Amino acid sequence: MDTMTENDYLTAWGLYAFAALGCLLVWFRMTRWIWRWLREPLRLLMVVLLLSPTIVDPVKEQFAPAVAITALDLVLKVGNNAWRAISDLFMYTMIAFAVYLVFVLIRWPIERAAKARREQKAAVAAQVAAEPEDDEPFGGDRYGRPAAPVSGMRVEPRL
Repeated sequence: MDTMTENDYLTAWGLYAFAALGCLLVWFRMTRWIWRWLREPLRLLMVVLLLSPTIVDPVKEQFAPAVAITALDLVLKVGNNAWRAISDLFMYTMIAFAVYLVFVLIRWPIERAAKARREQKAAVAAQVAAEPEDDEPFGGDRYGRPAAPVSGMRVEPRL
């Protein structure tokens, strides 16, 4: 008998989701050294590849991972769902990259402003560090008052 119960279907999806998240974790570790503007699209592409579903049986409304259906249909030549799965993968990829592009276009000016603030703060800190600490050659503060005594020393008044 080739029927799959609802419980088996959910169990299979749960196992696949667990394995896909493990693969994503490994992929994120493998790509952490890459330049950020290349790393983020590669990670997004892997998320889309692993997590995008495609319909397998329209009558029962059963879905399967699109990458698995594509691989099975192309390698084993067992079905005719490869083109549907590839078109679903392409559609999900385009949607994900469009959302990512909007995110990048929003993030870019915010990061530029933050970088300008950091540079301005560093310039002010460098300017403060370049100023001499003590303007008075004989001690005292800048208002002409004598310097405070060093602790442990006794100050005697003069008559």
